[in-house]
Amino acid sequence: MFQGSDALHDNLQKVLVDLIELHIQGKQAHWNLLGSNFRDLHLQLDEIVDAAREFSDEVAERMRAVYLVPDGRSSVVSAGTALPEFPAGPVETTAVVDLIVDRMYAATNTIRTVHDDVDDEDPTTADVLHGILERLEQLAWMTGAENRHPQKDAAKPETRERDESAAAEGLDRVGAIAN
Repeated sequence: MFQGSDALHDNLQKVLVDLIELHIQGKQAHWNLLGSNFRDLHLQLDEIVDAAREFSDEVAERMRAVYLVPDGRSSVVSAGTALPEFPAGPVETTAVVDLIVDRMYAATNTIRTVHDDVDDEDPTTADVLHGILERLEQLAWMTGAENRHPQKDAAKPETRERDESAAAEGLDRVGAIAN
């Protein structure tokens, strides 16, 4: 029987709270979205929310499978998340795109930060993180495309800085192909 260490617990707990927070913030955006392309973005936010909720459940159940105790209480989530707080009230659609994409990348950054330590202790759990990372980055790319335009992006260097080198590399490659 494999039992995860305190370090594995702490790393997975960081991922868990970010995924729960992403789910909550996605719903906040979904409820308070206004502006052009409302309906499509409203539905797209539901897709992000559903994914974040499923991923948080997957991480929590993986924690239980290796005899660790997940903590998804609201006080723990708000105190432990790496995601910045989402603005209150109505938010214009283009701003929502940027806000949600930034939060998805904050969550993937947490996964990338803990990944190597998780992989060293439990490659199976690291595989779970791989699947989550792959899908969140895909959703971030697809959502972020709402605010990108080929003519503007090809004319100047990357307009958005990303903390994640993989995201920046991917966007640089797209810009190089477009030129």
